[in-house]
Amino acid sequence: MAPLSVALGIRQPTLDDNLRAFLAEAQPWSLILFREACVTRDQVRELCTDLRAATGYDSIVYIDQEGGRVARLKPPEWPTWPAVAEYGKLYARNAAAAIEAAHLGHRLIAHELKAMGVDGDFTPVLDRPVDGADPIIGDRAFSQDASIIPILARAALEGLHAGGVAGCIKHMPGHGRAGSDSHLALPKVRSSEAELELDLYPFIEIADAEAAMTAHIVYEAWDPDRPATCSPLVIEKIIRGRIGFAGLLMSDDLDMKALQYAMNGGLSERAEAALKAGCDVVLQCSGVLKDMEAAAKGCQTLAGPSLVRARAVEAFAKRPAGDFDADAGWARFKHLMSA
Repeated sequence: MAPLSVALGIRQPTLDDNLRAFLAEAQPWSLILFREACVTRDQVRELCTDLRAATGYDSIVYIDQEGGRVARLKPPEWPTWPAVAEYGKLYARNAAAAIEAAHLGHRLIAHELKAMGVDGDFTPVLDRPVDGADPIIGDRAFSQDASIIPILARAALEGLHAGGVAGCIKHMPGHGRAGSDSHLALPKVRSSEAELELDLYPFIEIADAEAAMTAHIVYEAWDPDRPATCSPLVIEKIIRGRIGFAGLLMSDDLDMKALQYAMNGGLSERAEAALKAGCDVVLQCSGVLKDMEAAAKGCQTLAGPSLVRARAVEAFAKRPAGDFDADAGWARFKHLMSA
């Protein structure tokens, strides 16, 4: 039986009986680890094993490990990776060093993840921040230069792949112009189509990525009534059409305030709207069982093109990592970042 079209956030270091029973019944396509679920390497490894045993499915276990501010794995148990804007700064000094560093930094992330049973990472960010926008993207972006972003993002994505970890480009079709944080409000971008075209360029250049995440943003030039996540116009015309993305499309978190303000109804209705608009999988990240149950009610079993896309992502995630000397990798990485 194919899994359910949902990825569920886990915010506890061990499974309790109620959550275990729900996962066995719901069979979500993927699980997502948050900071509260990550205590030690051994504990995360055991949790990943338990999650897959509970679902009865070799689920991809994702995490948000971008580096910088967005890092679920933190010291002292785990190393610190720089915000990806540091690769952009390095690119201005030494382009070759920056490309190698972006690849190697993400290869080192993949090395940590894969060893614990985590085989998906919600990165790289392809958003192009503009002056005056909300700082939620900020140094999570490689650069403000649209021509540099895909060069470094491609290197980062290939670094994950070398370590047997699937990536996910985000946030389509671009979060860099948002005047507010979609975790807290519903951003409305009033830029012209010509201006928005600049933001599409990085996504067009990496349209062959295996997975992407939508933005909970209203782009008035394309669809003044609905955020991209719930807009058939934006998904069909811009994401699938203009960008040419053919991979697995995931919503951003259904719990975010942007969707609460954008539409009536609860998590079930938000899940239904995103899937109906053209998302393949929705994310529900609170870690609260009743929220998981509500989101699951709005989902369906993966089938047709969505199932094909999901299987393609699994192929990236389930590949074994290549040989890698992490100590030598860290030494080289630190040298590159000081170039």
